[in-house]
Amino acid sequence: MAVKLRLKRMGAKQKPFYRIVAADSRSPRDGRFIEVIGTYNPISKNEKDMVKVDEALALKWLNNGAIPTDTVRSILSQEGIMKKYAESKKVGK
Repeated sequence: MAVKLRLKRMGAKQKPFYRIVAADSRSPRDGRFIEVIGTYNPISKNEKDMVKVDEALALKWLNNGAIPTDTVRSILSQEGIMKKYAESKKVGK
């Protein structure tokens, strides 16, 4: 089973809100998922409330081989999680 870290759309029309989830790559965008890792609110005016990610869960899934989508990769990079993941891979070698 190939696991991806991707966005699941929530919210009403014209008011998007996303959950960052670990999901089987074969399941639909808003369908079944394995675990919620965080949230992303693109219309939030406060930058602190825009993205909330559980760093431990994100690193756990990345270490287990989950592949983030382009958008999730950029969100994790902005939060500094991709850098920590890369450093943990260097230490392991």
